[in-house]
This record gives sequence, C-alpha cells and structure tokens, in this order.
Amino acid sequence: MQRYPRDFRGHGPTPPDAAWPNGAKVAISLVLNYEEGGENNILHGDGQSEAFLSDIAGAAPWPDKRHWNMESIYDYGARAGFWRLHRLFTGMDIPVTIYGVSTALARNPEQVAAMKAAGWEIASHGLKWIDHRDMAPEEEARQIAESIRLHTEVVGEPPRGWYTGRCSVNTVDLTAATGQFDWISDTYDDDLPYWREVGSRDQLIIPYTLEANDMRFATAPGYIEGEQFFTYLRDTFDTLYAEGEAGSPKMFSVGLHCRVIGRPGKIAGLKRFLDYARMHKDVWFARRIEIARHWAATHPHQRIERPSRMTRERFVARFGGVFEHSPWIADRAFDLELGPAHDSAAGLHNALARMFRSASAEERLGVLKAHPDLAGKLAAARRLTPESSAEQASAALDALTDAERATFQDLNGQYVAKHGFPFIIAVRDNTKASILAAFHSRLSNETVPEFTTACAQVERIAELRLKDLLP
Repeated sequence: MQRYPRDFRGHGPTPPDAAWPNGAKVAISLVLNYEEGGENNILHGDGQSEAFLSDIAGAAPWPDKRHWNMESIYDYGARAGFWRLHRLFTGMDIPVTIYGVSTALARNPEQVAAMKAAGWEIASHGLKWIDHRDMAPEEEARQIAESIRLHTEVVGEPPRGWYTGRCSVNTVDLTAATGQFDWISDTYDDDLPYWREVGSRDQLIIPYTLEANDMRFATAPGYIEGEQFFTYLRDTFDTLYAEGEAGSPKMFSVGLHCRVIGRPGKIAGLKRFLDYARMHKDVWFARRIEIARHWAATHPHQRIERPSRMTRERFVARFGGVFEHSPWIADRAFDLELGPAHDSAAGLHNALARMFRSASAEERLGVLKAHPDLAGKLAAARRLTPESSAEQASAALDALTDAERATFQDLNGQYVAKHGFPFIIAVRDNTKASILAAFHSRLSNETVPEFTTACAQVERIAELRLKDLLP
C-alpha cells in the first residue's frame, strides 16, 4: 500500500459555518508565547546558548558558553515586556492564551500569578524552548509527559492546550496520544479548527500562525516598525471580517512574544490594531480553550469509513461497481498513492478515472460494453444493477409507453450496429427528451470521437455514483 499522509483537502470547497457565539464575524485569538527561562542555555543543561528569535542579527549558538547579550534580551521579555503587555491586555479587558514553556513558567512565579489573576488560559509550550526535529519519539514523549507534570505543579492545574513550536513530525500524534488536550496548535494549515484522528482519539486541531506573528520583527523578510505590523494585522482582519459578513466566518490567530512585541516601538502597532478591531461589532476575542469548546459543541467529529484506510478487499467491494461491472478499476486504484485527498467523492473519482484512462483501448471498450442499453432488454427483465436501475428511473425510463420503448430499442440497435458498444449517457444529468435528442445527434458521429464521448459519460456516471457514497 502506498499511502500519502498529508491532507490537502481539509474542509474542502465549502467550509463549515463556524457559528461563532452571538453571530461573530471573526474570532480573534491572541497568543502570548512565554519562553523566557526555557530557552537554550548551559544553565538549563543545554550544550549551547540560544540563537533563535531575538533582535541579535545573525545570532549563532555559542557551544558550552553563556551568551550574555542573548540572555539579556530574553530577560527583557520577562522583566519589562511581559508587564507592558499585561497592562495593555488587562486594561482593554482582552482575553489571552499563554503558550507557556513549563521550565520558563517554573522560573517566573510572579508572571504566572499575574496570568492566573487575569483569567488567561495557560497552555503548554513544551518542557523547554528547544528544537525537536531530531528528537527520538521516545524522548519527545518523555518530555511531553514531564512538561505536563511540571506545568500542573507550577500552575496548579494541567494544561488543556498544547503548542511545541519547533516541533518534530511526530509531535502532533504524540501529544494527541496523551488524551490530555482539548486542542493542539502545531499546524499552520487552515483558518478554522478541524479534527484529526489519531488512533481512537479524535483530536481537535486549532491552527496557529507564523505570519500574523511578531516573530517577523526578528526574521527576514519581516517587519521593521510597529506600523507594518499594524498594517498586516488590519489587512488580515479586514479580509476575514468581510468573509464573515459574506457568511463564512473564520478564526484569526495573532502570535506574540514578550521580548519582541513588548518593546515600546513595536507594541504601539499592536495597540493600534486592537483599537481598530474593537471599533467593529460582532468580533469575538476568545481564548483558545473557548474556541475549542465551541467547536467541539458545534461541530463534533463524525468518523467515516475512509477509502484511503480500507483493505484491498473492502475497497474493491465498496467501489468495484462504480464503473459498471469493472472491479479491476478499483483494484488498480488501490495501488495508487492514496491519502486524505481521496476520501471524498471528487478525490476518489480522480483515482478511479486515472485507472480507466490509462487502461488499454480494449479494456475501456469492455467497460463500455458492460453498460446496459437504455430501456433495453435488461431493464425489461429487471436485471440491471441497483445503480443503473435507479439512474434509469431518474429519467422515467422505467415507465415508458410501448411506443417510447420501441423507439429506444430501435435507436439502441442502430447505435450498437454502428459503433460496437451501447449508447451511454449520464442519465441523471438529463431528461427523457434530452436523452432522445442526444441519441439522434450522436448516431451521426464517427466511432472514434464517439468512443471518447462515451468514455467521458462513463466517468461522469462514476462521479455521480461516488457522490452517493462519499462526502
């Protein structure tokens, strides 16, 4: 089995209505990353100093040394930046979600107390603010468990949300497997929450952001002044708000860091945005836990039987009749690189149609010949497949007068005599009258182009049948 794990479909062409509380047109989630005291440092048992996300241009780790300038920038976030942000958010009565590195929280008790007093959600940002990309799954699982333990000890209650940040390919599944979290945010792939199936666990994912994020002050290309940050946040808000007014409300995450946005020249842009957003009605400022609870209540997960996870036997049994009496098409499609994108009618149709198109002319002719004549002898003898029977009934071909039946049988005979295969048309796209008109029109075609037309109609019939079976 070749199975492709990435999900390019997501919510598909018609996202669900978020139905935010009180008819909000956009939900804004302000996230404050608290990493000060959890970053790479030989004081923390690491082999080098921190080099990520600071105002030091071109910073590199110092092996086996403390980097005094880097430390002092992180210290600023705890000593000054946090309190400036705390005054801003509490003064405006705006709720916040904290991504708290457990070891950083343990080293910053006054800040933790202020977070709790403000009613902010304190989610877990991992045990340490380090890179997990090369970490063995067993070690990462151990650190996740220790982060939960330490967080609970320091905060007084376990975290209900998780975001690692510098994560590995295993992070989301490892955190979901704990069964601990109402939400996980280690993805950047949507404007709405969604469910991820991890074993028997239905895990809610609330995607995060790296672009509506003050980290762009410390990365290139990025912001160099507060006005640029404000402009980007305003433009994002305006776009999402307009979509909400049009009936498709979304979620807007804003990522913040104490040592970055907490600087006076940068926080001015954030404050300008908050003032701007609050000028609009129907805006929901929410903690991520509130978004998670709303989504779970409004859009609870429903598992479906997914084609990409079926056994070959089940796959062929389920979809072998989509192309009339031609289960070999489903059997071949099973060997394709199937994934979440093929768990929908459109996706699976593409996979099956590829096998039909790549088959030999003789094989495709066999598929055409497997289709019954319209209103022909098989229909009269009630020997059609259930799918064909329902399709013919949709155009009232099962209720013809004797004269109409004779006309169809005569046209069928002429068509087969000329082309060597039955007349095929997607009945559900037509009426009895349009089918008769197509019959007369296509009888005059040459066989080669008519073969192409018939194959296209076979694919359309398969598409309609799949829409009866899948989302």
